[in-house]
Amino acid sequence: MTSSMDTPPKSRAPWWFNLLGHLLEPWVKLRRDPAEPATLLKAGVPVCYVIERDGISDALILERACREAGLPSPMQPLPGTRRRRSVLALGRSDGLVLGKNRQRSPKDALGQLTRALEGDPERDVQIVPVSIYVGRAPSRDSGWFRVLFSENWVVVGHFRRLLALLLNGRDTVVQFSDPVSLREALADAGEIPPERFARKIARVLRVHFRRIRAAVIGPDLSHRRTVVDAVLNAEPVRAAITATASKEKISYAKAWRRAQKLVLEIAADYSHPVVRSASFVLSNFWNKLYDGIAMHHFDKARAAAPGYEVVYVPSHRSHADYLLLSYQLHASGVVVPHIAAGVNLNLPVIGPILRRGGAFFLRRSFKGNAMYSVIFNEYMAQLIDRGVPIEYFIEGGRSRTGRLLAPRAGLLAMTVRAFLRAPRRPVLFQPVYIGYEKLMEGKSYAGELSGKPKEKESLVGLIKGLKVLRQRYGHVALNFGEPIELTPMLDAASAQWRAAGGDPDAKPEWLGGLVDRLAEQIQVNINRAADVNPINLLALALLATPKHAMAEADLLAQLELTKALIEELPYSDRVTLTPMDPAGIIAYGEQMGWTRRVSHSLGDVLVADDEQAVLLSYFRNNVLHLTATAAWVACCFLNNRRMSRSSVLRLGKIIYPFIQGELFLPWDTEGFGQQMQATVDFFLRRGLLEASGEGRVLERGPGQEDAAFQLKVIARSLTQAFERYYITLAALAKNGPHTMTAAELENACTLTAQRLSLLSEQAAPEFFDKALFRGFIQKLRERKIVWTDDAGKLDYDRALEEMVRDARVILAREVRHSILKITPGGEEKTEHDAETGAALPPAAATPPDASPADLHARHVETAHRQHVHEPVEPVATDAAADDAREGTSDQ
Repeated sequence: MTSSMDTPPKSRAPWWFNLLGHLLEPWVKLRRDPAEPATLLKAGVPVCYVIERDGISDALILERACREAGLPSPMQPLPGTRRRRSVLALGRSDGLVLGKNRQRSPKDALGQLTRALEGDPERDVQIVPVSIYVGRAPSRDSGWFRVLFSENWVVVGHFRRLLALLLNGRDTVVQFSDPVSLREALADAGEIPPERFARKIARVLRVHFRRIRAAVIGPDLSHRRTVVDAVLNAEPVRAAITATASKEKISYAKAWRRAQKLVLEIAADYSHPVVRSASFVLSNFWNKLYDGIAMHHFDKARAAAPGYEVVYVPSHRSHADYLLLSYQLHASGVVVPHIAAGVNLNLPVIGPILRRGGAFFLRRSFKGNAMYSVIFNEYMAQLIDRGVPIEYFIEGGRSRTGRLLAPRAGLLAMTVRAFLRAPRRPVLFQPVYIGYEKLMEGKSYAGELSGKPKEKESLVGLIKGLKVLRQRYGHVALNFGEPIELTPMLDAASAQWRAAGGDPDAKPEWLGGLVDRLAEQIQVNINRAADVNPINLLALALLATPKHAMAEADLLAQLELTKALIEELPYSDRVTLTPMDPAGIIAYGEQMGWTRRVSHSLGDVLVADDEQAVLLSYFRNNVLHLTATAAWVACCFLNNRRMSRSSVLRLGKIIYPFIQGELFLPWDTEGFGQQMQATVDFFLRRGLLEASGEGRVLERGPGQEDAAFQLKVIARSLTQAFERYYITLAALAKNGPHTMTAAELENACTLTAQRLSLLSEQAAPEFFDKALFRGFIQKLRERKIVWTDDAGKLDYDRALEEMVRDARVILAREVRHSILKITPGGEEKTEHDAETGAALPPAAATPPDASPADLHARHVETAHRQHVHEPVEPVATDAAADDAREGTSDQ
């Protein structure tokens, strides 16, 4: 027998309601989220819609949205009950014109539904929460006055709602949430009275609507003053004020005023109208500046966010990063995060606008100002406690090389400690990769790497910089990486982490390690979401040649090979790759002004001029990690015609920690070994390598063949890194132990690299970037190959000798000789001396903090190197000798 609830009666909306709907229709344009909400509903089960406010306008909008989506009408009676409508509201209005909404519990309606279900166990009702926002979605057609009536947290009356509809009705969003089965909810509640159950459901619905509203338009910050007062009244801040007053012998009131000034310097003054206005301006600005802005995997990020305190952690490559991400989030219906910005951006005129757009400002250093440190920590804690989404750049500053910078974990540590204090809402870190095809700051970055001082931000400088707006900067990609939940990482770090939040000044032993691992994982996940655009691919190919030029036929083949490598050996399922074919990529590079075509009767040549080549190195470095494994395997055959597969793998595992530290690669050592195996198989399939001896020996063709040329192009993307490593090792070996501090070694390496770039082919300024040498030295210390003695000087291990010797496999003799000749040192040593260990002390020391496991591992490695031979599988055969025998040469 069919229940009466299975056949919904027709709508019985009064004539005046239908008339108002027709009058309102030209003023309202709806956007449904999801676009097809009917897919959410269970067929044959009556639907009861729940809205926040009881108003005619909301009812009209809901009825139209349901009609257009093919859903049951909210104006029809709810089958099986006495309700005349299939909709109920959490708030009702009093008064006709100026009445305002007030909250009330819809317990009567929900209780009525509950009693109806109790009377028939077979019945059910789907409760569908529907959120309606008038004036939320940005539009290029929006006027400035309209932003004043956009959706926010303010409770408004009928007249203001009418103005909002007239001004912003064409930007109306209707968001349908997943339905809730009232029957299942009643069963889960157990034996409780219907009235109590109704109150519980009402509370759950209110929380749901607050959460959705916070996600769409941002949390209710009420006023900046409330946040400032909360910071100043916090116990750690009051204690810091008291300590400052006592230390400086000033009154508490004076110290308090100083603290208030610091909070006001830091705090954002978020304004929905300003954000809305900025979106209006930026929509035109981006269209003039860029050819398009694409977001990938955003749906995954949005689905993961509800219920979490979201911290966006994007890569930092341009000042445009701040605005791009905020604008795209706002345009996609997600609240704009509060952004940590350097105080150098707090300029006249610009600073207040940024502050009202959600920026809060921090100084570059907290040293020497204990009160400032406490206040900033407390401000971060207040934002996290209030559920405000946050955005900051863990690299600390913009990358000048195109690589991700070593993370600075200060803000991460503040976030973790704030969560430990009040772990009410779980924290989710959302990495974002931002990729460009041309940078506004490109020339200034190249100048800074070459030694020019960084220009200080100023309003005058900003006005002068407006000339860059005359250019076009291609496309921009925002790729959302795999999010990282904080709670599982805390569980792995310490089972007792929940007990660590009582003292705001407490720093558990495990906290530093946790923050470092978190920072590393964020950088890894950013790289796993890379976007490979046409300029990245051109840079990888053209910069691998001495004159940054390629015959068009060779360039076409190399682009096809690189695309195939990325597609067939996927780095991650979040990496995106341009759909352009090689010919389209070349044409696009010419159009963007990156390359120049030189016509020739034997075939055209594509050239990147010197200045463009320097700038292109930035875009090569953006995606260098994607081809790092292939580059390593290819490097093994730069100076060798043949090598055993096992030697390629063994040497790769030795060098991997250093490549991993520089490029934030995602694999452990064994995982990298698997990647190398897959890459070798790819090269074999493509004919770039040949295998013999049952696959144990790998061999490339003679130097003049296309396959050898393609391998060389792939390899050269990493050779500069290996040259930097060799410079560091040579400087250590040449000067000897106990002679240099880490800073002195870093400076010597930088000077050597600068000198080498002057004497050899032109290298990008990043070749002598101090940060890269610093990172390699730090990795040597972590591996206990190098350590600091009691006098602060560097000592090192015999493993250094092995690393110098292994460099012969990768670097040509003339390169090694040039580096050893240029490297400053107290005693001149020949290349033979350095490679045979004559530069090392007769009995190399052991790291003072080496554990028994370290000593055992070092002993096993040394024994393996000295006693394990591969007589059937030659380790390496000198390329020059082989080519001489075969009448060929790589030169």
